[in-house]
Amino acid sequence: MYAKDFRALARQALAGRWGVAVGTGLVALLLGGTIGSSASTGSSSSVGSSVGNYVQEHDLSVYIPDFVWMALVFLAAILSIYAVVCFVIGGTVQLGYAKFNLALVDHREACFSDLFSQFSRFGDGFLLNLLMTIFVVLWSLLLVIPGIIASYSYAMAPYILYENPGMRPTAAIKASKELMRGNKWRLFCLQFSFIGWALLCALTAGIGNLWLHPYQETAQASFYRQICWERSNGQPNPGDFHQQTQFGSRDQQNRYNNRGPEL
Repeated sequence: MYAKDFRALARQALAGRWGVAVGTGLVALLLGGTIGSSASTGSSSSVGSSVGNYVQEHDLSVYIPDFVWMALVFLAAILSIYAVVCFVIGGTVQLGYAKFNLALVDHREACFSDLFSQFSRFGDGFLLNLLMTIFVVLWSLLLVIPGIIASYSYAMAPYILYENPGMRPTAAIKASKELMRGNKWRLFCLQFSFIGWALLCALTAGIGNLWLHPYQETAQASFYRQICWERSNGQPNPGDFHQQTQFGSRDQQNRYNNRGPEL
């Protein structure tokens, strides 16, 4: 299957459910629980630090009234606290968002409450997010490219951990690395295929991202389902598989109702 096929599956899964997908995706984004998009949970802290660095480097403090300076410091502190909160709960929200998106692609009921359904596994979610962040940062210290490759290797870990409640976060990361072996380029092509939509969203001052974000996330959940199926059943012929998974067919729903392998 190609990027266009995953996008088509995502559109089918989202048909009639765009409202709940947009709302859930927005809250997940604000809480640092994104999986398949390029949003960063650390953006708030970087904004706050950038404000402080700019003022310090240009010595603007002598031109800024005290009350404005205090407001900027307060804003930077709030953004930094917000970034920390997102990082702490973001991993758990990711598990809930994985549940939501997999329900969409499996054609089951997907509810906004799915987003908060995994807080009983807070420790697993936090540890997964922490380990993935540490590993990506460590690889990035070598060069940028190894860090990017590492992020693609770990991309399926939230789905795997959600579907295997007894699995440890380290095992989910290992399973994701194995599952993504030979699939990292495919995921890159899928994510890059949204570049045109991203440019159009920029023309709407970012408002279009409210719809683009769930579109990307659902497409990646479809990608996860597909590579799990390939691992369990062998690589299908792309043409045959495309014919077998025409929208709404019984065979498609049977395949996409299968959980990922318990690696």
